[in-house]
Amino acid sequence: MSEKTTNPLIPIGIVVLLPVIACLVLMLVDEGIERSLLWAAVRVGILLIVIGGALSFGASRLAAKSGQ
Repeated sequence: MSEKTTNPLIPIGIVVLLPVIACLVLMLVDEGIERSLLWAAVRVGILLIVIGGALSFGASRLAAKSGQ
């Protein structure tokens, strides 16, 4: 049987995102936080997640290619 490999970043990402989402919700309901700064932080976070995912995907493809 062939064993399906999974990306180890998926469970790590889920564990990391849970407190981040909780903090985001708290910041959304807090009146003292300026909305533009909050949304700028959200955009930067999304950008970093996309870049990290792309690097992870590229590294996994490179490892699979060099393992053949």
